[in-house]
Amino acid sequence: MRECLSIHIGQAGIQIGDACWELYCLEHGIQPDGVVLNSKKDQLENANMEHIDASFNTFFCETSTGKHVPRALFMDLEPTVIDGIRAGPRRALFHPEQLVSGKEDAANNYARGRYSVGSGIIDLVLERIRKLTEQCSGLQGFLVFRSCGGGTGSGFTSLLMEKLSMEYSRKTKLEFSVYPAPRISTAIVEPYNSILTTHSTIEHSDCTFLVDNEAIYDICHHKLGVECPSYASINRLIGQAVSSITTSLRFEGPLNVDLIEFQTNLVPYPRIHFPTTTFAPIISAESAYREELSVCDITAACFDFSNQLVKCNPRLGKYMACCLLYRGDVVPKDVNSAIAAMKSRNSVQFVDWCPTGFKVGINSQPPTVMPGGDLAKVQRAVCMLSNNTAVVEAWARLDHKFDLMYAKRAFLHWYTREGMEEDEFSEAREDLAALEKDYEEMGRSF
Repeated sequence: MRECLSIHIGQAGIQIGDACWELYCLEHGIQPDGVVLNSKKDQLENANMEHIDASFNTFFCETSTGKHVPRALFMDLEPTVIDGIRAGPRRALFHPEQLVSGKEDAANNYARGRYSVGSGIIDLVLERIRKLTEQCSGLQGFLVFRSCGGGTGSGFTSLLMEKLSMEYSRKTKLEFSVYPAPRISTAIVEPYNSILTTHSTIEHSDCTFLVDNEAIYDICHHKLGVECPSYASINRLIGQAVSSITTSLRFEGPLNVDLIEFQTNLVPYPRIHFPTTTFAPIISAESAYREELSVCDITAACFDFSNQLVKCNPRLGKYMACCLLYRGDVVPKDVNSAIAAMKSRNSVQFVDWCPTGFKVGINSQPPTVMPGGDLAKVQRAVCMLSNNTAVVEAWARLDHKFDLMYAKRAFLHWYTREGMEEDEFSEAREDLAALEKDYEEMGRSF
């Protein structure tokens, strides 16, 4: 068994988590109360049973009564968002102890999330995580979902990641981080929170998949024809990408990719661990019937800027590594010819020190879509995780916004009065400047 534990932190993390577990339940045929739809004996011959169960239970823990409980923890410093899950359609799916909420929130303040309010609840959260890990026979790692711009997502996550590093140092820690969008912002102090949290978690996280709301708004708007995308539409799209990344952990397939394999193939140096995520095909039900979505087409779509879940132009950078995760009706022969076609393109440039550059995963489980959702049901899909030097563009934008505010010491008193030192700001900013430099060096030719 190679179990994975999902930790959803703050409003963004919880809402993405809600969309992800909604999708996992559909994919595995689990009802909102945790009971499997058809009795398994009718579904399968006993010979296949254990085989299926082994991959299935990486994300769900089966109780003696036959209920399936997600291996997940939802945590927020204030109760409102978690109360939505406690009263929502999947309230019977989660164990009450998996939903942890405090009394007062971090108020978009990294210092509150990390020092004052967060430190009061960290022991309880660690104890709940311990409980979940004790139910695992071979814990593989943690998937952490959060936003960088919020107070709980930035401050509390960095505190938690440090503690997880101390207790579970050998376990993989992957993050799905909602990154501040270039033009849309939900908080003025997002640049502060993001840079402080990146600095304090960079050495504790093995791999961080970035997504930003603006990129996903644009996808919903232009590709799916959703006039005013809601957070539900955005989160369901992120859920599809997360589902593709975790498919090989939950279903058996011809070419499976493990959590540790992501790291090994995507992260050339410990600090260069911010791959961008791309998903294809993203099409509405109306256009799906009029398009031929071959393996070649969906692979080419992954290298198209408009399918990326974070705003940065990959053509301005060079690829260090690409991980292509196919699911559905896909055969290796088609994948090889699709990759050969991409390699022959001038627009796809690899750094000269990484000659092969492609890691492939194939899983025969086709993508599942939400009934009544925006996405069309398709036979095959691909999620690409690519480590490209162009992501430095996203860091540079954020650093610039940080500099403008920090030069005037604007909003700083809210952080210092919660027990933070001003030095921490300049230290974090220097670290991010070093990260920018690291990325620039990656793209240099010999």
